[in-house]
Amino acid sequence: MNHSERFVFITEWYDPNASLYRRYELLYYPEDGSVEMHDVKNHRTFLKRTKYDDLHLEDLFIGNKVNVFSRQLVLTDYGDQYTARQLGSRKEKTLALIKPDAVSKVGEIIEIINKAGFTITKLKMMMLSRKEATDFHIDHHSKPFLNELIQFITSGPVIAMEILRDDAICEWKRILGHANSLVARADAPGSLRALFGTDGIRNAAHGPDSFACAAREMELFFPSSGVCGPANTAKFTNCTCCIIKPHAISEGKCCVEYTFNHFVKRNLFS
Repeated sequence: MNHSERFVFITEWYDPNASLYRRYELLYYPEDGSVEMHDVKNHRTFLKRTKYDDLHLEDLFIGNKVNVFSRQLVLTDYGDQYTARQLGSRKEKTLALIKPDAVSKVGEIIEIINKAGFTITKLKMMMLSRKEATDFHIDHHSKPFLNELIQFITSGPVIAMEILRDDAICEWKRILGHANSLVARADAPGSLRALFGTDGIRNAAHGPDSFACAAREMELFFPSSGVCGPANTAKFTNCTCCIIKPHAISEGKCCVEYTFNHFVKRNLFS
């Protein structure tokens, strides 16, 4: 191992006292497991190099959340080219959002996600409020179709998933296909949007375009700041626990799709 080797990441931490996100440069030294932090905005050292046994090299991938001395940091980007080259092919997390028009196809979509080598690390079904939908579509605030987007995304439940694999962001975008389902059916007929979408608004599912976008959107649905995020649609009445075991998932969509369509959606998410 190179004794001077270090890996650098750009991170975000939610400061509950100031109600804002603070950005830090996190340096990790694999030789002795030490860490160092710099305040990006103020250009000063926040934490001098200190040995920290609870952070490991396998924890360092874009989209992951790591705890450093009780601060939960979201890794949003690589801090230098060396880190990007050395760790760029490592695992990433991204958001997979199933929109109201495709919730009925959740079993088939999860089968596609599993077959593509993703691990689903979080899953939540919810109804978005207009404010939550507006925050989610922040990049479209100047677009003439914004109101139509918001009306559609709040018209029924959505399913948000945090998914993990190598090059997760690019691979999930490839599986989704073109944003307009009509174009997707011509360009990539096997893509999710071609199979389950209708047009450029009702296009079945969503995925972030970049590391920063993935981190922001996952924070909306699975916040690390202590807030609850969008309300779960589960009522937890007249329900039970359903566990789908690994061998059943690997055998294909029959078990998974039947379980979601006949038990999870009907009896838990209602």
